[in-house]
Amino acid sequence: MPSTSHLVNPDLIKIRRLFTTPLASIQYPDAAKLNSQLKTIITTRMAQDRSGAQRSNDGGWQSANDFHEWGEEASDALVKFAKAFAVQMTAVHSEQFGLTEPSFEWKLNAWANVNTAGHSNALHGHPGAFWSGVYWVDAGGREDDPTVGGDLEFADPRGMVASTYNPALRMRVEDCITAGFSSTCAASSGTFIMFPSWLMHSVRRFEGTRPRISIAFNFGA
Repeated sequence: MPSTSHLVNPDLIKIRRLFTTPLASIQYPDAAKLNSQLKTIITTRMAQDRSGAQRSNDGGWQSANDFHEWGEEASDALVKFAKAFAVQMTAVHSEQFGLTEPSFEWKLNAWANVNTAGHSNALHGHPGAFWSGVYWVDAGGREDDPTVGGDLEFADPRGMVASTYNPALRMRVEDCITAGFSSTCAASSGTFIMFPSWLMHSVRRFEGTRPRISIAFNFGA
């Protein structure tokens, strides 16, 4: 069959990307100092509460969802940073003023997570919140060795899309190549990511030799 690609000039194609799903990230300044303090605090908490909480975790340890109330210098600093991050990612709409910066106090809950080799987190969302976030205290060596795993995986909220028709097909549009498939985000110590709370996500099996430590956040209005 003769090629017909010459019949369409790709430069003349107009594309409007609908229903964009944001995944924001930012590095905490002077993260090494903060993370050292947080490791000590979390390790102490884990020793005091061996059983921890059970949410999406398959193995590993999770604290109660009161991290924001721990009252430690390091935890308070991270909570303050998290709230500022959420404000920068949010606008409040009104008919009178249009889009304005939020002035309300976030309703927040947060908890610590510690995964060791063989642990993972099942697919889940965070109902009742607007933004959810993860801060990595220690990525467990993922920066230097991708084989340790523990990547955060996001499921396309539109479903399988093209992959149910033909798994080989892709949409040749910027930011749409993975449409219908999952996308991953590698853990990185000192990085804070934020995403809509309805976005289903999981944590792939971790196989590192040192603990993978993170803090999960939920932000509501």
